[in-house]
Amino acid sequence: MGVRFIKAAVVYFLIGLGVGIYMSSSQDLRFGSLHAHINLVGWVSMALFGVIYHFFPKASSHKLATIHFWLYNIGLPVFLFSLFMLLRSGSVKWEWGIIPSAFLIILSVICFLINVFTNVSESQESSISSTKNTSI
Repeated sequence: MGVRFIKAAVVYFLIGLGVGIYMSSSQDLRFGSLHAHINLVGWVSMALFGVIYHFFPKASSHKLATIHFWLYNIGLPVFLFSLFMLLRSGSVKWEWGIIPSAFLIILSVICFLINVFTNVSESQESSISSTKNTSI
C-alpha cells in the first residue's frame, strides 16, 4: 500500500506545481487555497502515508489500509475539483461537492488512525532502526 500512496502523491505534487506555476505566471492568486490543499493533502500527506506504510508492513497489509487508500483517493479529487469550481465561479453550490468529499477524507484518516494504533508497534520500529544501522 505504501507504494500506491507514494505514486499517487507524486501525481499530486506535479498538479500542485502546475497550479503554482499558473498562479505565478498569470498573477491570478485566487487559487492559493487550492494550491495549498493539493500540496498538503495530496502531495505531503499521501507521501507520509506511503512512507509509514512502507516502514510498517503489518499496517500496510491490513484491510484498513486498503479502505484508507480508496476513501482518500475517491474523496480527494472530488474535494479538489469542487474547491476549484467554487473558487473559479464563486458559487456556493460547489460546497455540495466539498462537504461529502471532506467527510470521505476524514473517514479515511480515521481508518489510518485506527490502523496505526492497532498495527504499528515499537518492536517494528526497533527492527527498522537495526536495519538502518547495519547498512552503514
